Amino acid sequence: MTAHLPRAGLQVAPALADFVENRLLPGLTLSPDAFWTGFAALLNDLVPENRRLLAVRDEMQAKIDAWLAARRGQDWDNAAWQDFLRDIGYLLPEGPEFTVETTPSDPEISSLAGPQLVVPVMNARFALNAANARWGSLYDALYGTDALPGTPAGKGFDAARGAQAVAWAADFLDKAVPLARGSHADVTGYAINDGTLTATIDGAAVALADPAAFAGTAGSGAQHSILLRHNGLHIELVFDPSHPVGAASRSGLRDVVLESALTAIQDCEDSVAAVDAEDKVLAYGNWLGLMKGDLSESFEKGGKVLTRRLNADRRFTAPDGSMLTLPGRAVLLVRNVGHLMTTDAVLLNGEEVPEGLMDAMITVTAALHDLQKTEGPRNSRAGSVYVVKPKMHGPEEAAFADRSYARVEALLGLPFGTVKLGLMDEERRTSANLRECIRALKDRIVFINTGFLDRTGDEIHTVMQAGPVLPKAEIKDAVWLSAYEAGNVDAGLATGMQGKGQIGKGMWAKPDAMAEMLGTKIGHPKAGATTAWVPSPTAATLHATHYHQVNVAALQDSLKSRPRASLDALMTPPLMGRRNLSAEQIAREIDLNCQSILGYVVRWVDQGIGCSKVPDIDDVALMEDRATLRISAQFLANWLIHGIITEAQVDESLRRMAAAVDRQNAGDAAYLPMAPGFDGPAFTAARDLILKGAAQPSGYTEPLLHAWRRVAKSN
Repeated sequence: MTAHLPRAGLQVAPALADFVENRLLPGLTLSPDAFWTGFAALLNDLVPENRRLLAVRDEMQAKIDAWLAARRGQDWDNAAWQDFLRDIGYLLPEGPEFTVETTPSDPEISSLAGPQLVVPVMNARFALNAANARWGSLYDALYGTDALPGTPAGKGFDAARGAQAVAWAADFLDKAVPLARGSHADVTGYAINDGTLTATIDGAAVALADPAAFAGTAGSGAQHSILLRHNGLHIELVFDPSHPVGAASRSGLRDVVLESALTAIQDCEDSVAAVDAEDKVLAYGNWLGLMKGDLSESFEKGGKVLTRRLNADRRFTAPDGSMLTLPGRAVLLVRNVGHLMTTDAVLLNGEEVPEGLMDAMITVTAALHDLQKTEGPRNSRAGSVYVVKPKMHGPEEAAFADRSYARVEALLGLPFGTVKLGLMDEERRTSANLRECIRALKDRIVFINTGFLDRTGDEIHTVMQAGPVLPKAEIKDAVWLSAYEAGNVDAGLATGMQGKGQIGKGMWAKPDAMAEMLGTKIGHPKAGATTAWVPSPTAATLHATHYHQVNVAALQDSLKSRPRASLDALMTPPLMGRRNLSAEQIAREIDLNCQSILGYVVRWVDQGIGCSKVPDIDDVALMEDRATLRISAQFLANWLIHGIITEAQVDESLRRMAAAVDRQNAGDAAYLPMAPGFDGPAFTAARDLILKGAAQPSGYTEPLLHAWRRVAKSN
């Protein structure tokens, strides 16, 4: 990196200074001097507190390690464990009942239930795809995935498979927006008279079972569409008898388009590999383009250069003749980094500053471009900025986030509460004290979400010294995890988040397994979650069908009276106890985790890919990010400490699995093989993550990944 530039007592990387002064601030009333002076004051005030909070984490973990190590081999005593955690301030007493007081936010956040996409903001094409995933073709989602049995025949349109998609969609319509009698599959035409929609079946007019489900029309003549509404979500019936699909339909129905990803998280954290100022500027630049509305990305497909931009809003004529405008894009949240990592993009007194504070200052400033719009599409029609804050440990850290964003608001001249925060419930101390964490954010919280992957990694790291944990697949069935998932919903409902914010669930990790997702992920709305994460726009459209099957608001009403999730269960670690595993079972676990670590790390370190489909040991593509890596690394570190496996076994497996990962990536021209040298930055990083895993702060993977990625970039 070239020499830093002086700015208001700070030292700023040239790439970041150029971005702020020549891209971020033009068009705003904030001058560069005011920006840097304000940011410097913020850092001088908040950096010491950030460091103190991290020291508290380390002190608590050291006490936990010592307490557990002294009792290793004894029968687990959950009561004594909880008493100890209370003594050290890990478990805190709950205050009186309260209700969150967040000012009104957009309905996609506060009151509607639907899918949520998470996407690496460093990739402009992915960022645009996620923003534009507000609407998706149900026919396409069915036709092109395993949601339907079999596969399309030939290279052109397969009419038989198309008929499968049409039949599936008709069944969906019959359940979501049924007719008073008959099936949508039997309709030969739809008509609107005096603001009322009817369908024709066997020559007779049939009304909707719920006439209020008719929401509007667009277009005219043969090519037109009808808008329906159910559970707050829209369904667009698109008619075009000149289209091959429409020509095969007796009603001319060409497509069923669903309102899909209501919200999308543009991620600056787990799904990106941003290790220096240049990387951060790429992330910030894409977020800025989304907030200004001018982000575009050109790419080649089928021999043609295509340019992707943000979709326009959709306009319909309502049944009463008025104009109905619906957003064409998901409402966007930005996930900033947590409190741990520092960055040399800005130096204060010669030392790196917390990356999370830099994220807060720059991403909220970028959102000013959206807030100051007076016409045209806006990200937030309610005038809010939505930030997801991950990896916080307990109420004190949540309160620090609240103060940090209040400082940013004041610096930028924004009313208190403009910045709405999403709390990732993904660390053990947060889930154990969730209601108090929500209390600390009660004036701005709009989102709580169970991040069960990071939560599992933190579970293993916290109880690292207690004994060997269960085989990784079995941890998902341990009692703490079900209590964690239920407790998140309980806390959200008890603190009045219903109608004010999202109660969310985690990612579907198999992007090619849509049939399995359709059968499984309905469990999230059935659990009372208003949103759940999906890995693609296609998955968002298919998952949207679940929110037509479940009225989440009504279900939440019924859940308020259920018994509270058990704290005893939540605090019970997933230990193996005195159980013995066979040599074959142990060898399989080593290989599974080494292969998973290598498959993800080699792309992260060598290519800067923070999230991608990574083949597992059986060549099943799984969405991997740092959270999945954290589990595998902490799992093997735990088994090493307790003598279940040896360093020699790990090294032998890493070498075999590196060769296997090389074979899996043989078709990637940019891929750098790890074998036979086994000495490159990626392989070394993977080995360090295991052998040094127990010593990493909270078991996080970022410090080692960042260090080795910078080595790879310098080569």
